[in-house]
Amino acid sequence: MENSNKTLERTFILLGLSNLPGLQTVFFLLFLMMYMVTLSLNLLLIIVVRLNSQLQTPMYFFLCNLSVIDICFSTTVLPKILINTLSRDRTISFLGCAAQMYFHLALGATECLILAVMAYDRYIAICKPLRYNNIANKKFCLYLAAGSWTVSFLNSVIHAVFTFQLPYCKFTHVNHFYCEMPPLFRLSCADTWLNELAVYISCGIIGLCSFLLTLLSYVHIISTILKIGCNIGQHKAFSTCASHLTVVSLYYGTIMFMYMRPRSGHFQDQDRVVSILYTVVTPMLNPIIYSIRNKDFKGTIKKTLSIIACF
Repeated sequence: MENSNKTLERTFILLGLSNLPGLQTVFFLLFLMMYMVTLSLNLLLIIVVRLNSQLQTPMYFFLCNLSVIDICFSTTVLPKILINTLSRDRTISFLGCAAQMYFHLALGATECLILAVMAYDRYIAICKPLRYNNIANKKFCLYLAAGSWTVSFLNSVIHAVFTFQLPYCKFTHVNHFYCEMPPLFRLSCADTWLNELAVYISCGIIGLCSFLLTLLSYVHIISTILKIGCNIGQHKAFSTCASHLTVVSLYYGTIMFMYMRPRSGHFQDQDRVVSILYTVVTPMLNPIIYSIRNKDFKGTIKKTLSIIACF
């Protein structure tokens, strides 16, 4: 019982974005701006979808799920990173570190599954348009979304328990901006091969399977699009899928680079840059990528802003 209490009282020390006073302010303002843009754009996307009845479709239902994930994903780590950048006290409690890692991992896995579900939705819409309304009904979409969230959060429980049962008898300095599994494994004085195996299995089941489902969906989609005789029809179909393919490539590329490499292939400076990409940059870019080519979306924004301006 006493050892358990000592473990819970233990703290870790995280990195700030810089140790140079001049750069600390620059990085703080830059990342604060990115965080505010992420929150604003994703909230705007959710509001616009709710206001426009033409956007009440399965694709935008899943896109709203993605926006909620991106808001929570950034909020899990960015406020702490911003505080640590300007503060001399960069400690995080054992439970705080566990909670941060749990939610970060759970939300990351949920994003993988939602992206795969969105690819499947595009596959039904383009390859089976006559059956689309029957297959992608409201109940089916709710089941897919709920299943994605549930599986991801249950998966994260396993990794959080395995990771924080390790004995941390080395340094308490985590060479990272937030609590993530690879940097924490390096602090343990025990053999972490079982934890790493669990990560590979999890990435294989959730990450790789989601990626393969997405890839398979797009193989069928592209094959169907190429059979369309009209060039205008081909362009419209490709345009619909281009945004999703851009987001998928950016997100899966960074996630697989971070978690699917062997331990010997991890370089700490490189890992920190990659983690910033999928934790900070991708959530900010997602709503921009999805809305930039959508006329209905941009039209609703203009109407909403004009109504606000009248008041």
